[in-house]
Amino acid sequence: MIKSVFFKYKVFIILFVGILSISSASILIKICAAPALVIAFYRMTIASLFYWGTTMAKGPGLKSISRKELKYTILSGAFLALHFATWISSLNYTSVASSVVLVQTSPIFVALGSYIFLKERLSLKCITGVVITVAGGIIIGKFDTSNNSSAFTGNLLALLGAVGASGYFLVGRHIRKTMDIFKYVTLVYSSAALFLFIMVFIQSPLLFFGYDRHVYLLLVAIALIPQVIGHTSLNWALKYFSATAVAIFTLGESVCASIMAWILLDEALPFYKISGGIILLTGVIIVLIAENTQNRGWKSEKC
Repeated sequence: MIKSVFFKYKVFIILFVGILSISSASILIKICAAPALVIAFYRMTIASLFYWGTTMAKGPGLKSISRKELKYTILSGAFLALHFATWISSLNYTSVASSVVLVQTSPIFVALGSYIFLKERLSLKCITGVVITVAGGIIIGKFDTSNNSSAFTGNLLALLGAVGASGYFLVGRHIRKTMDIFKYVTLVYSSAALFLFIMVFIQSPLLFFGYDRHVYLLLVAIALIPQVIGHTSLNWALKYFSATAVAIFTLGESVCASIMAWILLDEALPFYKISGGIILLTGVIIVLIAENTQNRGWKSEKC
């Protein structure tokens, strides 16, 4: 009983660390003087190299991967590449607050996809949490006072990033039921890096190199903090929460990232963003409570 309770809180702690880690991404990207696709490529490449080493160190490596698992991880990697290519690009056109809020509309697509493709039932409490969370996001986004004429482009790219994130969560939820976390993220991150390599190469092979030391250090930080720590924590959690719950929990990124942007980048954080963030987090809590009620039999995994 004590072990079960300890593991239950361990899951929440890992999710909390994950959300703080991914919240740093928009700040690091904003101050990194490299093209969006290049940032996305290095992020995925460095992360995949880290996990190739980790997976090989654990034993047989990837030899036991089935053709079905490989197919799903490549599909998940394609969605992840779409997510980063579009979302990182959006930060060149709109504010951190607008970008992270719009990319976090993914729960709408995840909820629909979970119902249609994964046959997951959504409880009334979970649906209520989704509605409240989305309402909080609308409050933050609707009253954005940015007068940037290119904001529409940035907002559209952020929404495309939400679509990519939704596919990434849905495929991950399906395959993570049976696949080890280290094998999964190694293949997914590698697949995403390959797709992003092709995108950058088509633009110009020269884009891969020629940056100063400060930029390369930022690229490493972007890979290690929000990706290796942040996204891997979320992938790990997919075995214990539904794709909808994990996606909604990541909405806390919009609050954390907005506060970071206010402190570090001097981006305005007016009352409507604060109130919208409170509403958003209320929705997150409701969904997590709904998940906890539905999944009373917590699984345990050695990690």
